[in-house]
Amino acid sequence: MSIQSSINNNPFESVKIREFRNLLMGRFLFIMSLRMMSTLVGWWIYKLTSAPFAIGLIGLSEVVPALTLALYAGHFIDISEKRKLLLTGVFLYFCAAGILFFLSTRFTAIHLTNHWIAICIYAVIFCTGIVRAFTGPTFNVLLALIVPRQALQNATTWNQGAWLTASVSGHALGGFCIAVSGIPGTLLFICAGIFSGLLLLTQLKPKPPIAHSSEKKTWDSVKEGIHFVFKTKDLLGAITLDMFAVFFGGAVAMVPVYASDILNVGPEGFGILNGAADIGAICSVLLLTIFPMQKRQGQRLIIAVSGFGICIIVFALSRLYLLSFLALMISGILDGISVVIRGTIMQLKTPDGMKGRVMSVNSMFVNSSNELGQFESGLMAKLIGVVPSVVFGGCMTLVVALTTWVKAPGLRKLEY
Repeated sequence: MSIQSSINNNPFESVKIREFRNLLMGRFLFIMSLRMMSTLVGWWIYKLTSAPFAIGLIGLSEVVPALTLALYAGHFIDISEKRKLLLTGVFLYFCAAGILFFLSTRFTAIHLTNHWIAICIYAVIFCTGIVRAFTGPTFNVLLALIVPRQALQNATTWNQGAWLTASVSGHALGGFCIAVSGIPGTLLFICAGIFSGLLLLTQLKPKPPIAHSSEKKTWDSVKEGIHFVFKTKDLLGAITLDMFAVFFGGAVAMVPVYASDILNVGPEGFGILNGAADIGAICSVLLLTIFPMQKRQGQRLIIAVSGFGICIIVFALSRLYLLSFLALMISGILDGISVVIRGTIMQLKTPDGMKGRVMSVNSMFVNSSNELGQFESGLMAKLIGVVPSVVFGGCMTLVVALTTWVKAPGLRKLEY
């Protein structure tokens, strides 16, 4: 058996690296806290405004700065010491959670109306969008700098597994904490989680820029990253497919409305439903960690996105809590397959000195589509109603996947 095969067949190869474990655990606590914050803010805004469109504005508030700064952030990451940049970003998120806590106190409720509290929440989320433009890609860049190339597929799967586990834990804990301790108590828990993650991330070693990365002018460096993505067809195809699928399939944005007004469940049911997709994704990532895909990854990527669209349609039409939960959980299983394939393609095909720029371009295409999809869901809900808007999103996701199957044979035949 070759060394490469041995590594591919050892599901714990990458977690033997201590620095990778610190990154994994620190990111877990950080993402869990952010998902709790996301769950809380969606519920909080809806209770303040009683407007589904207001939920969509949360995504828009975060995506505008994240999208605007993404290309520059990629250049800045490549020329910066990555550990320091990451620690700064996580600390700023901690400050944002502290401000949200202040907005949730009785003092604020006495002095500000619900309208102005909502505006202040949007302002805080806007600021986190600025921080996110730098922090999100930095996590993925550090992964490739810590783990040897031959173990990257395994590390990427573990990384996605930790992210998804943190996500579902955060969604569920968010709903539970809101029910038990209210919004202020939940925000204190979030602050503690972010700070704990920050302490773990301080254990990482400094990661200075690669020499030739800092020699280029800003615009030349940005153009180089964009050009690399567009000339690497497999990478571009995977990113584009995922972008449209996430944009149109943003059913989770309407979960507060479904939980409150359609399925009639409380904060606990909302938190569990909000984490259903992540539960499914964890299941698929665990299986892919033990049994990594060895062939036909491109074909499976498109099939997974098609199934994701069908699940969104089922969720939209369901009036049974269990069916809604199962539809979202299966959508998560399929989304987990998509995420692992796309993440592995990015790590394997991108040179180390260009990873910051490529990860930032990816964040423009994919990560920001989460918030744009949230805004699209809120806007469509306002225009045609909540249920039709989610059905429309699922149908469009299905159309995008079928179009990709026909029009992108290179991606369909992709293997790594």
